[in-house]
Amino acid sequence: MLSSRCFFLFLIGLTPFFGYAQEEKEDLEFSVMVWNIWHGGKSESIGRDGVEDVIAIIEASESDIILMIETYGSGKRVADALGYHYHLIAKPGTVLDDPAINLSIISRFPFGERVDFYNYFNVGGIEIQLSEQEKILVFDTWLNYQPWHDQPHLMEKSSEELVGWERSGIRTKEVGTILGYLQPYLQNTSELPLILGGDFNVWSHLDWTEKTKDIHGGKVVPWWTTRQFENAGLKDSFREINPDPKKYPGISWGMPHKKDDHRIDYLLYKSKRLKTISSEIHKVDYNQPLKFRGKTYNYPSDHGFVWAKYKLIKK
Repeated sequence: MLSSRCFFLFLIGLTPFFGYAQEEKEDLEFSVMVWNIWHGGKSESIGRDGVEDVIAIIEASESDIILMIETYGSGKRVADALGYHYHLIAKPGTVLDDPAINLSIISRFPFGERVDFYNYFNVGGIEIQLSEQEKILVFDTWLNYQPWHDQPHLMEKSSEELVGWERSGIRTKEVGTILGYLQPYLQNTSELPLILGGDFNVWSHLDWTEKTKDIHGGKVVPWWTTRQFENAGLKDSFREINPDPKKYPGISWGMPHKKDDHRIDYLLYKSKRLKTISSEIHKVDYNQPLKFRGKTYNYPSDHGFVWAKYKLIKK
């Protein structure tokens, strides 16, 4: 017969398993951030090392997963400060603080298998193990900014001509190639839910609508890039929660003293088992105070960050 002390220790040893079993019976909630931190958080324009500001803002956001763009050597420092796992989207064996690498993924949860295809500078993914039984697949993406115009509605082009102009650079090839490689994963999202975020450097067809045509030169523009991701079954988390583009423009990029404010950063997802609970975009000009969750931060980037909270419905 076990003594009372041995029985007590036996129960303590089982406690994590009891708690884990209870957790597995419930839906899982987690949050994701996508943020272009601008030259590793150290852009010459801000005139300082802004990485500590990056860390503080991410910590305040309580993000579980961060899709980082323009990492450029700073990602490991951010991950280490948070105590998170770190995946550099680069050739295996690349030093983790390589200043030339664009994309990285930071996670509170452990990683599974990595997914490499096409071009490390543009896209990369990895499995994230949310629990013993549940994992998701996340991809971080950057699309070339060309062609670009600060105010495309002022160009002497019709809506159809604007879409043709949008496709005149290499973006068409990038998007087609990325979506081509993603097809096997997009067809398996009931088993492995998929989240794709990034800096697309392009406007959304969900923003240039009848409701907003008065601020877009009277134009409704069905921008091609974002429609391709939508046609592939990916939902726009921010616009899903904030469907009125006039009331909630979600500006994520813009420079001071210029009329160039647009929503060009996105968090997309696909799975019937995923549900967006909330989504926010926060943006101020660089070196300006960002008031966020009760504190004020010196903002280090030209991009705002997109944040979303998701629920993963149990199998």
